[in-house]
Amino acid sequence: MQESDYLQAGKIASEVREMVRVKDWIGKTVYEICEEIENEIIKRGAKCAFPVNTSINEIAAHYTAEPNDTLTVKDTDLIKIDLGAQINGYIADTAVTVCYDPEFDGLVQAAEDALANAMSMVKVGVKASDIGRTIETTIKQMGYKPIANLSGHSLEQYTIHAGKSIPNIWSIGGFSLSENTAYACEPFVTTGDGGGFVRNGQIKNIFAINSRKKTKNENADKLLDFIWENFNMLPFALRWITKSWDEKEARETLDFLVKKKAVQAYPVLVEVNEQRVAQAEHTFIPNLNGATITTRA
Repeated sequence: MQESDYLQAGKIASEVREMVRVKDWIGKTVYEICEEIENEIIKRGAKCAFPVNTSINEIAAHYTAEPNDTLTVKDTDLIKIDLGAQINGYIADTAVTVCYDPEFDGLVQAAEDALANAMSMVKVGVKASDIGRTIETTIKQMGYKPIANLSGHSLEQYTIHAGKSIPNIWSIGGFSLSENTAYACEPFVTTGDGGGFVRNGQIKNIFAINSRKKTKNENADKLLDFIWENFNMLPFALRWITKSWDEKEARETLDFLVKKKAVQAYPVLVEVNEQRVAQAEHTFIPNLNGATITTRA
């Protein structure tokens, strides 16, 4: 485990997140937002661990901008900006919800409070189910609902979801936090009218490599090599490819790779009752007395 790389990635990710938190994004397109944030990560000496997610209102997660996406942030929107920095494949994953409608300030605060309460209890040996209980209790006491089928996750080099889940509700079983392992904790909160679950939406604009096995299609194999060399196993967006490839050709080739199951496409996640969702997230490494929160400002 390269703790120094985790710490460096965390410092960069937290700096960029705090810039995101205070900036006025009203009138900006999601394309402009994603590009600006990703450029900030790169400018500070890291690479992006995944495409910046700009998930608006009832979309809980996994929306990133298409090439030249014209979707624009309005003054009534609540936008979850989930960003990741990586140094040598060691990842810092963090998120903030930016809200311009005071009606939903409490929703945003519930996500932040749930995260803070979870972070105050994490250390080696703590059960993931107990973290889930703390998150759920905090959110419900504030009159909101946690999203039951979204969770935090363990992290490994070049792997964002490394097999272990930190739930946002109390659940039976699970695992205990271990030393020398990085985890992301990310409470997702919806309104009292929300269903408390997400479903897959139609849009799929985040991808990751599944297999490097050759497809026998020259263009597809070339793109597969390009993806591996530039992103390894980490998620990527079409707009990252179109910096080097023609958009139409890249889109068609990517579709072919998805059909061949060489590449996986991730659908956006939508709250089942189409209620607004807020999110907050930190990356942390537990120790015997607490945790190093790598993305703490």
